[in-house]
Amino acid sequence: MMNQKHWQRDHANLDEDLLSVDDVAREAALLAGAGPSRERIAELAGGKPLLSIESLHAGYGKMEILHGVNLQVAAGQSLCMIGPNGAGKSTVLHSIYGFTRITAGSIRVNGEDITRLSPNQKLKACGIAYVLQDNSVFPDMTVEENVLMGGYLLAHPDQAREAAERVFAKYPSLAHRRRRPARVLSGGERRLLEISRALVMNPRILLVDEPSIGLEPRFIDMVFEILSDLQRGEGKAIIMVEQNAKKGLQFADIGYALVSGSVAIAGTGAELLENPDVGRLFLGA
Repeated sequence: MMNQKHWQRDHANLDEDLLSVDDVAREAALLAGAGPSRERIAELAGGKPLLSIESLHAGYGKMEILHGVNLQVAAGQSLCMIGPNGAGKSTVLHSIYGFTRITAGSIRVNGEDITRLSPNQKLKACGIAYVLQDNSVFPDMTVEENVLMGGYLLAHPDQAREAAERVFAKYPSLAHRRRRPARVLSGGERRLLEISRALVMNPRILLVDEPSIGLEPRFIDMVFEILSDLQRGEGKAIIMVEQNAKKGLQFADIGYALVSGSVAIAGTGAELLENPDVGRLFLGA
């Protein structure tokens, strides 16, 4: 009987500590009030941003999702966006790549305004590639055919084949299965294939939407090791949205917490991990 009472008491305390979805949204909205200064955002990028967003208002159709977002990231840096569902994280990626209706603000690469360019122009001329969420692999095409699809904007097929060979040289596990249909790949291998396809155009900036989604833990570590190599070994800037907020912040140089279409908190990944508000609202701590 005593054990049961202890369990009931502890369980009741646990319920009191848990925040409902509405509680999280309400408290997170309070955090979004001030937001980080532009000086802090510039400082996190080292004052030399490769990609910068200023006062961006964007959405879909007549619905505005982003309300004055500012963001900066330098070459060789990674930035992870966390926040509740509907905060606008993926909309930031969509806006950078050209999938939204932008009503105000600007997006620049090396100081050049690219706000109104099409996705194809942003990929070919500005070196921005988008790695979509899982299930973007063509399962009935071979691994090689999937990789070659990444070079569809290159002038000649031979250029795409040369680029694909560079990718296969970098990732022998894919090269070994290049003639096999993509459907035989494991979840982690499919994610590697999606990243590899984006690398055919040798982008400077990688937009990565939910790199760990649907993956077993052993494959999640593999994917983040691949991204780390691209960032630190090749100097690519990586901007990601990650549902596993703790994993994303552990990886990233910079962390942004988005709430209701605005940047509520910005700091180093380590700073956000140590921030009690971030822990309580977004990390389940």
